[in-house]
Amino acid sequence: MSESLRDQLLKSGLADRLKKPAAASARPASTPAPRAQPARRDGAEMDLARAWALRAQREKQERETARREAERLAREKKERKQKLAALLAGRALNAADADLPRHFPHGGKIRRVYCTPEQLARLNRGELAVVQLAGRYLLVERDVALQAQAIQPEALVLLCDPAAPADDDVPADLVW
Repeated sequence: MSESLRDQLLKSGLADRLKKPAAASARPASTPAPRAQPARRDGAEMDLARAWALRAQREKQERETARREAERLAREKKERKQKLAALLAGRALNAADADLPRHFPHGGKIRRVYCTPEQLARLNRGELAVVQLAGRYLLVERDVALQAQAIQPEALVLLCDPAAPADDDVPADLVW
């Protein structure tokens, strides 16, 4: 009356007829079972594993090289900022009572620095220049600005050349 699950599956056609393992039943109980040998890798698998290991090692070396280069660039940038700050220390000519804005393009935007009437005239003649340090725009003498440019080229923001032709018809000394 009670059929095994195996027999029921065979009758319903859901399972194929399975053979009982003959080797296991024919072996005497006193003999140990043979150990399975580990599967040997063929040459292609070993080459593939070696290639992956070499690739991982190369990528690690590239990341380390990129990290060292980024550290070197950051150190050089920090040194340039320190040199620029030392150069500009005490040389800024920004006046507290300056009320005339001098507009100039920088970073894709129109920026301004406030000048006195005398500073504005000197700035437009090219005797003064505008240098950026730590987000501030400083008025400095022309020779100081050129030294700042030698240290960090992007620090020099505005240095007028009165002999240069105007890009447009707007005069440099226009106050707006």
